[in-house]
Amino acid sequence: MFLANTLAEFGRPLLPEDAEMLSLAAAADVEQQLARRPDHRPTPLHALPALAGELGLAGVFVKDEGYRLGLGSFKALGGSYAVIRLVVEEAERRLGRSVDPDELEQPEVRAIAAAMTFGCATDGNHGRSVAMGARLVGAKSVIFVHAGVSEKRIDAIAAYGAEIVRVAGTYDDSVREAARVCDDNGWTVVSDTTWSGYEYIPGLVMQGYTALLSEALRQMEEPPTHVFVQAGVGGIAAATAGHLAVRYGAERPRFVVVDPARAACLYESASAGRPVKVEHGEPTIMAMLECYEPSLVAWRILSRVADAFMTVEEEDAVSVMNRLARPQRADPAIVSGESGGVGLAGLLAVARDPALRQALGLTAQSRVFVINTEGATDPERYAALVGLSSEAVANTPNERG
Repeated sequence: MFLANTLAEFGRPLLPEDAEMLSLAAAADVEQQLARRPDHRPTPLHALPALAGELGLAGVFVKDEGYRLGLGSFKALGGSYAVIRLVVEEAERRLGRSVDPDELEQPEVRAIAAAMTFGCATDGNHGRSVAMGARLVGAKSVIFVHAGVSEKRIDAIAAYGAEIVRVAGTYDDSVREAARVCDDNGWTVVSDTTWSGYEYIPGLVMQGYTALLSEALRQMEEPPTHVFVQAGVGGIAAATAGHLAVRYGAERPRFVVVDPARAACLYESASAGRPVKVEHGEPTIMAMLECYEPSLVAWRILSRVADAFMTVEEEDAVSVMNRLARPQRADPAIVSGESGGVGLAGLLAVARDPALRQALGLTAQSRVFVINTEGATDPERYAALVGLSSEAVANTPNERG
C-alpha cells in the first residue's frame, strides 16, 4: 500500500526544537563524542550499480549499519549516546560545573554514574545500545523485553551486564511496563519513543542517529534525490527526514516512510490524519519494526517532511535479504537482517510500478539512498531465512564485469 502525504502539516517548517535537535551542529556534537571511542569506525556506504541499472535509476546507495560499534545495528548510535549525555548532565548538576565527556573516567564522575540506573523497553537492538552505554560509563541498566524478542537477542543484551525483565505482550506493553517500573524506582527511562511529557531523552536518541547521515553524505559524491527508510515507532525515519530537511531546505530529497504491513502504525496514522495505535495481530518477521503506536515527536516531524508512507509484506523483507546476500555482477554482498533491508524493499516495490514512479519522480537520473539498519543480529534466524550463514555472505568476493 502507498499513500502520498496530504496531511495539513505537510510542507510546514519543523518546530524550532525539532530543527535544533536534528541540526548540523547537533550532528557534529554526536560525531565528536563518537570520535572519543576507540571502537568507533564510520560504517561503509555501498553503491549497487547492477541493481540501479535493473531499476532504471542513476544510483542506489546503501549505508550499512551492520558494522556499527560491534552491535550490528544503527541503534548503537542512539541509546548509548543518550546515556552518556545524561551522565554528563547529571555530573554537571551534581558538581556545579561543566563536565567534558573526556572526564567520564574520572573517579568523581564515575561515582555519580555508578549511582544511576537506566531502563528501557526493546525489540533487541535499542536495549543493547542502552546497556552498552551504561557499561561504558559504569552505570546500571535494566532492559524490558516482550514475548517476541528472541533468546539470541536477549543473550546479546545480557552480555553487556544488563538486568533483563521479561514482559508478557507486545513491544508497546513493554514500553509501558518499563516506564512504570523506572518511575517507581527513580531510574531513568531511555526510550526511543515519545509520549506526552516525555520528549527530551528520545530526542537525544534520535540525535545520535544523525551521525550516520553525516557520514553517508560525505561518502556520496552527490546528495540523494530520494530516500526510503523503514519505521518502527519512527525514530530513524524522522531523524533522517528531519536532518535532510534542515540540511537541504527546499532542495531536500523526496522521502518515503516504509512500514511492515503487519505493524503499520505510521502508515495508518497518515491515513487517519493523526497518530493512531494499530491493533496487534500476527507478528511480523521484521521484528525490530514491530511497533503499534508511533512516537509523537517522530510523527510531528514526518507529518511535515515525509512525502509518502507505504507498507511492505513479509515476503518482501525476506526477498530483499536474499537479494542483498546474492548480488548481481559488481554489486557487493550485504548482510541484512529481517528489518535491515525494509527501506530497499520499499524502493523495489515503487520502482517496479510505473504509476508510483511517476508520483515520486523516480527517473533515470534519480539517486536513491537507503539504510541497512541491521546486520544478522539473530544469526540463526538469518541463516534459516537466507540459506547461508552471515559469515559466508560477509566473505563473498565481489564479481566484476
